[in-house]
Amino acid sequence: MNATTTAAPHPVSRVLTFIRFSHTVFALPFALGSMLVAAHGRPGWRTFGLILLCMVFARTAAMAFNRLADWEIDKRNPRTAGRHRLVSYPVGVVLLVGSAVAFVATTYFINGLCFALSPVALLIVFFYSLTKRFTDYTQLFLGLALSVSPVGAWLAVQGRFAWPPLILAGAVLLWVAGFDLIYATMDHDFDRAAGLRSLVVRHGIPGSLRIARGLHALALFGLAAFGVASGLGPVYGVGLLLMLGAFVYEHRSVAGPAPLDVGVVNNAFFNANAFVGLVFVAIVWVDRLHR
Repeated sequence: MNATTTAAPHPVSRVLTFIRFSHTVFALPFALGSMLVAAHGRPGWRTFGLILLCMVFARTAAMAFNRLADWEIDKRNPRTAGRHRLVSYPVGVVLLVGSAVAFVATTYFINGLCFALSPVALLIVFFYSLTKRFTDYTQLFLGLALSVSPVGAWLAVQGRFAWPPLILAGAVLLWVAGFDLIYATMDHDFDRAAGLRSLVVRHGIPGSLRIARGLHALALFGLAAFGVASGLGPVYGVGLLLMLGAFVYEHRSVAGPAPLDVGVVNNAFFNANAFVGLVFVAIVWVDRLHR
């Protein structure tokens, strides 16, 4: 009798799945775009490398904290029940502590302001994971967590605050909150039964999708304001039209009756928002390249 065996996933593959490394495409482009504007298109390899390391370490720490904080909750949710099997709880703790320490250590080599603010950044990205226990505005706190990235990248280059990264942070907050509202519709029934809180639980699926459309409209306005504040040219305007198209595609894809199909939500969520991030960094890079 022939037996078919399936090889166990490689440990590195399990870790990358555990922290959803593929979702780095959401925050990273906005950090890189902010970096390019702050550096007038020429950040230097050292600065680029340090910012990239900070992004990887901070996001790994945030996702590890999220998985540990929701360990028991995820076990009960059919959509997330397999997460705790990817790595053990002690390995998750090692990932959390190691990446958090590495993030703080990396900021030391950037500048004094980034190093001083690094614990604050970690507190912001960790705090989101606790919010579903006491507030309906969990999606806005996730947006706040990801909005730290363009501000941090700007500070890494210039060492001071300015309006363009703050405007971009606001746009990122709205964008992330909007797409997480769509993503969270998949957990509507479980979250309500488990006593967890979110805007989806509060407003239901149809109401949440309407709010998400409004948030994405405001996010696009914020991205346009960032372009004006940064002195970006016509290429950036063309990119905004492409991002508008991605938002329209995303919202049309999930416009069906509730409950939404998981596969449809996942495709719309990942494809549209990855496209938005990649278009953003590409148009900023092209604009700065021709200056």
